[in-house]
Formats: sequence, structure tokens, C-alpha cells
Amino acid sequence: MKTKAAVLYEMGTPQPYSETTPLVIDELNLEGPGPGEVLVEIVGAGLCHSDLSVVDGTRPRIMPMVMGHEASGIVREIGPDVTLVAAGDHVVFSFVPNCGRCLPCLSGRAVLCESGARANLAGTLLSGSRKFTDAQARICHHHLGVSAFSQLTVAAEASLVKIDPQLPLEKAALFGCAVMTGVGAVVNTAKVEAGTSVAVFGMGGVGASVVMGARAVGAHPIIAVDRLDDKLQFARQVGATHLVNAASDDPVAAIRDLTGGGADSVFESVGHEQVLLQAYQATGRGGTTVSIGLPHPSKIFAISAASLAVEERTIKGCYMGSSVPRRDIPRYIAMYQAGLLPVNLLHTHTLRLEDINAGLDRLAAAQAVRQVITFADNQ
Repeated sequence: MKTKAAVLYEMGTPQPYSETTPLVIDELNLEGPGPGEVLVEIVGAGLCHSDLSVVDGTRPRIMPMVMGHEASGIVREIGPDVTLVAAGDHVVFSFVPNCGRCLPCLSGRAVLCESGARANLAGTLLSGSRKFTDAQARICHHHLGVSAFSQLTVAAEASLVKIDPQLPLEKAALFGCAVMTGVGAVVNTAKVEAGTSVAVFGMGGVGASVVMGARAVGAHPIIAVDRLDDKLQFARQVGATHLVNAASDDPVAAIRDLTGGGADSVFESVGHEQVLLQAYQATGRGGTTVSIGLPHPSKIFAISAASLAVEERTIKGCYMGSSVPRRDIPRYIAMYQAGLLPVNLLHTHTLRLEDINAGLDRLAAAQAVRQVITFADNQ
């Protein structure tokens, strides 16, 4: 079958992306689903900073690649041995497929699935298959088992979570990365308790979702840190009680002053090792620093070794919100439907696939929270 998709053939293309067009809109051949695989028609696909990190080469991946990892859609066809979804079901994608058999999966840590990690690194589905080819018969790899920037995609059943069909699919896409990661960082990774203090560095889609999650569990104060005033005002809309502009104020000193020595839980969602150091320095004695952002693999994070023991500090990594997707995505959707998570505010722009490179420019300039690509044929 044929599908129109945004393909990255080479990383590191310079800005402005609207002129250099690193993502090429191509008509591809798409092979149908094999055993354990599902054909999905994409309805909404979020444009995330993790996508930009592949485009600019910060997160190297195998090329060429059909990009996109945050998405929702409708099941159109299932392959043999698929039991959890059926044609017509509405689904959200998880960007780490979980095999259910390796030790992390059996321990309830689906985001650390060994088979899923190997497949994602190789640019394949969980089965090892690749379904896209271009007009020159070149194989196009899968981005994190999703490849959401395509009208149609094939994914492992293990990458899909069936959702309430009453939820608009454009909004549902945001639960596949921004909400699952940010809210999951609060409830799964840090296990934030009501009445404890929280600080969040970076007010992109994930950082704003951390703020929403902290508000939902009753944290106070909730301190948002960013370098842009409009991002900080947005943070107030989604639940921040205090705002710190890191361009004009020392965020470490400000957080320590607001919390009487440092916040109980501090989250870094920028993806920069120096910001992570600030987050650690802004964490109180006995507190937890959570690293969510993805710095370049070559960057090093250095702290005082003695502070870990003397101050009983905890540093935790958080990937995909430490989530179990089939457990957590329906929970977060229910919280949104109950009015506890203002997820609709994250969706700041709607794009056509053809406008995706302009969307990358907007993302790089921090002029959007979440841009959602929609496909006209699905509306």
C-alpha cells in the first residue's frame, strides 16, 4: 500500500528548516502487518523536542527514518496473533514497545524493555521487521516503533494502548509522550506526596505536564523555571504557583528562598547538563532530583559526591515517565476527563504534514508547547 510520510534522510541539516527541509514529504510503500503487528491510520501526531533532537543530530539514529513518536490513530487491520486490539479501535502509541518476557518487563518496568530498546536503536519494529520503502526501494527505518509522521503506519501490538473512543484523537496523541512522561515523572518516578514542594526546569510539553501532575497530586508550592516569560505564564495556567525567569534571576537561589532551603522534588526537562546541575543544587536535603531531558550522550553531569550521603540525596532518571503504558495512559486520560489535568492547553498549534519543517523552526525557537500534525483524510 502507499502512504505519504515525512522522512529524515540525513541528520544535521542547518536552520531555518522551512528552507533547508530536512524532513522530506515522500510517498512510500508500506508493507502490511505481520504476526503481532497492526496497521494504524494516524489521526494526530505531536511534534516533540525528541524529534528535533534526531533532526539536529543530538540523538543519533539510523537513516533514513520515518519520523514521529507521539501519536494516536485508528486500527485498520491486524496481523496474525493480535488479541488486544481490533479494527476500528482507537489507540495511543507507546514509544517503547514491551515484550513482556525480559526481566525489566517481568519486574513491572516496561520502559526498560530490553527487546524494545534493541528494536528502537536498530530502527525496527519489535519483530525486527522494517515496513517502509521509498521509490528507489530504499528501506526507511521506524522511529521508536511508531513513525507517526505518516498517514499510515505499522506497529507492534506491544506499542499500542486501546483508549476511550470518546476522547478526541488530536488530544489523545499528547498522552503518548508529553503527558505520559511528565505526569509519570511525578507519580511513578518521584512519587510526589501532597503538600511537598516541587520545582520544574523547562516549560515545554513535558515540563508543563510535570506541573500538571504536581498540581493533581496536591504538591505545594509548584515552582516553574524557564527563560521565557510567555512560557512561565503558560505554566501558571496549568498549575504553577510560583514563576522564576532563569534569564534574569538565579533559579537556584530563588527556589531555595521560596522553599526554605530547597525543593523536595526537582525536575529537569530541558536536556542540558548544566540545567540538571542547577536542578540538583535547588533540591533540598533529603530531596529527589529527577532527570527527564536528554542531553547529548557526550555530556557529563558532575556533582559533589559527599552530598549524596551527607544530605541523603536521590538522583533518579526518568524515561517515558517510568510508565507501564497500558496501566498509565488510561489513568491519565481518566484524570483529564475528570478535570484534573488541563491537557487541552498543551495543544497550541495544528499543522498539516506539509508544514512540518516550519513546525521544527517554531519548536527550535521555543514558540510552541505542542504542535499536532493532523491528516486531512482522517478528519
